[in-house]
Amino acid sequence: MSYHDLSSRLEQIRERIAEHQRIGGWTHPVTIVAVTKGHPAEAVRAAVRAGLTIVGENRVQEALAKQDLLADLPVTWHLIGSLQRNKARQAVGKFGLIHSVDRVELASELARRCPPGLRQPILIQVNCSDEPQKGGVEVDGVRALVDAVLAEPALELRGLMTMAELTDDVAVQRRAFGRLREVRASLEQAGIALPELSMGMSDDFPAAVAEGATMVRLGTVLFGPRPPR
Repeated sequence: MSYHDLSSRLEQIRERIAEHQRIGGWTHPVTIVAVTKGHPAEAVRAAVRAGLTIVGENRVQEALAKQDLLADLPVTWHLIGSLQRNKARQAVGKFGLIHSVDRVELASELARRCPPGLRQPILIQVNCSDEPQKGGVEVDGVRALVDAVLAEPALELRGLMTMAELTDDVAVQRRAFGRLREVRASLEQAGIALPELSMGMSDDFPAAVAEGATMVRLGTVLFGPRPPR
């Protein structure tokens, strides 16, 4: 598969990000996480050639295999998919950021698996769409999970993550993303600094940017559909 048009796609995406930051009244930088789930290692190399330095993967095993193949590349790997406790040992120290910590048991296991001297950066995943099938801690449980993470010296809490309902309704998308921003604002009023809001994927990142996203997780819009296996 060829990724020859990635640079032009990326330029268009950055223009859309700038446009929707203006709509929302934001001026902070927005980090693009290039999601290469299901794509071959060449997609990561193409991303680096285009100037992207952060790569997101959904599954620990796929990510580790690519890391081994691409150890020469100057990229930071993020784990953006759900993480099972039995994979915590394999994940710690392998990702610059884990986006999907959604329960105390997982946070505790990650902390327990960190070797001495390592602090694992994480985000707390919040269910802002009220969909029972979605991962993430419920909004009313966020503070307890935040406190549990902050009590673990081996974990570094960087912010929050969410996913909106799968819909073309921009108002519904923005409602979910705005809710995460409000959760962060409430926590920051309590003195808890949470600089990162990871929200928005290929189909809804403009709405996320308008609501203040600091990170967007983009796969299909960058690389096209995943190749068949």
